[in-house]
Amino acid sequence: MKNGNLALRTVRCGWLCVLTLLLTASLAQAAVIKVGAILAETGPAAFLGGPEVRSLRMLVDELNAKGGVKGNTIELIVKDSGGSPEKAVSFAKQLIEEDKVFAIIGPSTSGESLSIKKIAEDGKTILISCSAAELIVNPVSPHVFKTAPSDSYAAQQIFAAMQKKGVKKIAVLAGNDGFGKAGKEQLAKNAADFGVTIVAEEVYDKSATDLSAIVAKLKANAEIEAVVNWSIVPAQSILAKNIRQAGWDVPIYQSHGFANIKYAEAAGAAAEGIVFPASRLLVADSLPAGAQKDFLLKYKNSYESKFNEKVSTFGGHTYDAMTILAKAIEAGGNDPEKARAAIENIKGLIGTAGTFNFSQTDHGGLGLDAFAMLTVKNGQFVLLDN
Repeated sequence: MKNGNLALRTVRCGWLCVLTLLLTASLAQAAVIKVGAILAETGPAAFLGGPEVRSLRMLVDELNAKGGVKGNTIELIVKDSGGSPEKAVSFAKQLIEEDKVFAIIGPSTSGESLSIKKIAEDGKTILISCSAAELIVNPVSPHVFKTAPSDSYAAQQIFAAMQKKGVKKIAVLAGNDGFGKAGKEQLAKNAADFGVTIVAEEVYDKSATDLSAIVAKLKANAEIEAVVNWSIVPAQSILAKNIRQAGWDVPIYQSHGFANIKYAEAAGAAAEGIVFPASRLLVADSLPAGAQKDFLLKYKNSYESKFNEKVSTFGGHTYDAMTILAKAIEAGGNDPEKARAAIENIKGLIGTAGTFNFSQTDHGGLGLDAFAMLTVKNGQFVLLDN
């Protein structure tokens, strides 16, 4: 009898050991994954960071409600940079060195992203920027990716639209920040390929509240056939108003930084006819039926019903970043290096900005077709050719 009890206890112990091992293995596979986010929730770039933070929180909540990503709960740590490169640098170091984050999403602006690119690389931390400057991913850094279509593509799309209208001589204006500087360089680099000559250039302070003096100077130049403004700050709405208030009926082209309906609303009647490149997200309802339309409408309807405001392409950049990161975790688990390598192997992933195809030599993942050309008609964004 004693031998029987001993055998029974041995069997029970064996099962307990097996269960313990299974539980330990399960816990090892599932964990809390810390994801940092550096976004301009306040300040002059809040038009970008506000929707980005809201979109990111919304998607993380959705993922965690479904059991996380491959069983891993996502813990989101958001830092409000206010659009400051200095703050972005400080937050990047804190997230990597103190919080030990798995990855960083953001920053909102190109200047911030370029400021922390090396920090992320040195810390071997995945960085998925939400900014457009091509310099963020060219040259390639192994750990640095981005979701916003490159500014070079935006410049090319603007010039192609001008070419159709026979525009040959233009004035270029840009804000004095990283986004403005990078965009201005891309306009200069691509103009000749489309038969366009830049006959005047102006750079203004990103916090400007009146650009009428610049407008008066440009209006006096009879060569100018169109104006291109490259900015992400409210000054782009002010510029449009100042141009029309001066009685100058010149065509206005904006960068993809104009892709927030609040900018058009701020410009009022002066926004009518402005042409700019943007994601098809802003015109999702008018797209042909298909997987891209379905994805865009899911995000658009979820965001607008939850936050009672119109969706913007900027919020889509964090939504895409988290979607990409989730796919990487599904493929590589909670090993940062395996997840990093998994991003480089993502192909055909539909996002709000387009279809992403990454590789070891392409950390932007999008092509020229990520942009559609839009215009403002009756206070709304519509496809230019409609």
